[in-house]
Amino acid sequence: MAAAVKADPVDYRLRHLSDPRLIAVVKAAARAANWDTRPSPRPSTRRTGAASGRGMSCVLYEGDNGYCAMVAEVDVDQGSGRVTVKRLVIAEDCGPISNPDGLKNQLEGGALQGMSRALLEEVTWDDQKVTSVDWKTYRPLYLDADVPKIETVSINQPDARAAGAGETSVTVAAAAIGNAIFDATGVRIRQVPFTTARVKVALDARS
Repeated sequence: MAAAVKADPVDYRLRHLSDPRLIAVVKAAARAANWDTRPSPRPSTRRTGAASGRGMSCVLYEGDNGYCAMVAEVDVDQGSGRVTVKRLVIAEDCGPISNPDGLKNQLEGGALQGMSRALLEEVTWDDQKVTSVDWKTYRPLYLDADVPKIETVSINQPDARAAGAGETSVTVAAAAIGNAIFDATGVRIRQVPFTTARVKVALDARS
């Protein structure tokens, strides 16, 4: 919707959000990421070579169980369709923070799990059964994989009730990465995972 009205994605969200804590995490993530304020996709998007983009997503998890916003920065190899996530910036409000390092670890782990789901993990099947039955046919983010730089911003709310943190960053990763791919290339991909083959097909289908 922001792209349709040529609005900056963060500004558009802030214009239409009403929950002050959700607004706060969106602002905090954008500020920490040094958000490049402009509409998406990036102006003068090239159709060959490497393209870079940034995307934002946010969630009020389960309606009222944690507030999270994420900015993703990606590179897209338009020759192959490969997406590389370069940086993730996460802002989180889970109420009172009793263990800052534990919260940071949860957000980082959740972001990587969400990235794994967004780029790699896919259940496959034929006309009779599921065919993704082992770690070769169902492939998550593997050991020794290149991982992005991850930065976290924790907003302490000592007078609020405790809310969720362990899954919030998982839920926003695919949307942030998908929005960043769109910003880089002008192509909106709505089916996860954003595999190299799937992205390449979408790039080749651009009008």
